Amino acid sequence: MSKIVVAIPCLNEEATIRQVVAAFRNAVPEAEMIVFDNGSDDRSIACALLGGANVVRVPLRGKGAVVQDIFKTCDADVILMVDGDATYPADQARDLVNAVLDDGFDMAVGTRLQDFTTGSHSLATQARLVSLNVNVFDALKWRGVELRADARLGLEALSQAMPGWQSAGDWQAKATKVAKDWRTVVDSITGRREALLPYEGEVIGAVQRSAAPAANSPSNDIVVCAAGTLPAELHKLWRTAMPGGYHMEYGYSCMGYEIAGGLGVKMAKPEREVIVMVGDGSYLMLNSEIATSVMLGKKLIIVVLDNLGYGCINRLQQASGGEPFNNLFDDCVQGPGGAPRIDFAAHATSLGALAENVKTIPQFEAAMSRARAADRTYLICIETDPDRTTAEGGCWWEVAVPEVSDRVEVRKARHAYEQDKQQQKL
Repeated sequence: MSKIVVAIPCLNEEATIRQVVAAFRNAVPEAEMIVFDNGSDDRSIACALLGGANVVRVPLRGKGAVVQDIFKTCDADVILMVDGDATYPADQARDLVNAVLDDGFDMAVGTRLQDFTTGSHSLATQARLVSLNVNVFDALKWRGVELRADARLGLEALSQAMPGWQSAGDWQAKATKVAKDWRTVVDSITGRREALLPYEGEVIGAVQRSAAPAANSPSNDIVVCAAGTLPAELHKLWRTAMPGGYHMEYGYSCMGYEIAGGLGVKMAKPEREVIVMVGDGSYLMLNSEIATSVMLGKKLIIVVLDNLGYGCINRLQQASGGEPFNNLFDDCVQGPGGAPRIDFAAHATSLGALAENVKTIPQFEAAMSRARAADRTYLICIETDPDRTTAEGGCWWEVAVPEVSDRVEVRKARHAYEQDKQQQKL
């Protein structure tokens, strides 16, 4: 039988703590009730003991100290943590416990389980995680089973501890089929060359086709990116052939990181071809390290995808029910001179790089050949569609929508947002 603990942090909750213990004992009668008292100076401890709970005293003040003590103290299959002030309804406890006990395990290795990489915490919400991480804070996220170790050493230790173990045959067959099907989808997206106004997926395909020694074999490339739609597109569509070929800033969509980050990657791996993929908005924020790369002789290939503004934010604005405003240049407040038409190739040339502007995928492929043969940093700018994205694959991303609005579009978006939030695991 699985061991279940209801862990109850408590600080001066004499008015409610006995009620909380009783309610959760009624909901999950087989569970052990443990109150973690954080220095109460009222009758909280006495009330908890009268209610039949065990009490653990946590002298170091703060919720974080209590949570750490809970995981150190409780040896259980399921730990259900609730507050001592009766915030959480006990009638949902059984469903939560069953969801954990009835579903399988997934493994998270070396991940911080952040917003972008978890679909705003909507992926694998019914699975328990075995979390292999050097950082205890990250290993405990999503109530994971903590395995604190270096990723490689930890996986090796698990392999030694479970000799001969492998996943079920039907699961392997399903995973193999899904992976094969997805590769077919990727090939169909990245193989398109005929669009008059390309989008990110088609440009990614052209970059990879240009790599030597064979088509679709980017064996020596490292792609660098950070912000906008590109990280999502690259995450789905970029095919990495060797370790270190994919360098993405996932933390906070850090616009302007790309070229400076690419220079750092090139300094660390001078023998590799470093491809910096950047939107026009991010390029305008920070581009001066082009001159530094020329000065140091650290060649980059910089691909600027010019959608005439901030296409990603423009789509989010409309998906939230708003009208296009102040994101694409044509929708911006403008003076008498109108919106700028920026010549990115001319700008890069002024910083010492080689550069050209292209419009179509065939033109871009030819430019990539010249860029790979060049002896210094080479920039290629291609105009792209601000509206198209890869519909296949991917997951939900939480972008809050106003609760109150006169616009029908906003109200519809809010309804969809509330429905999607129900899939989150927090």
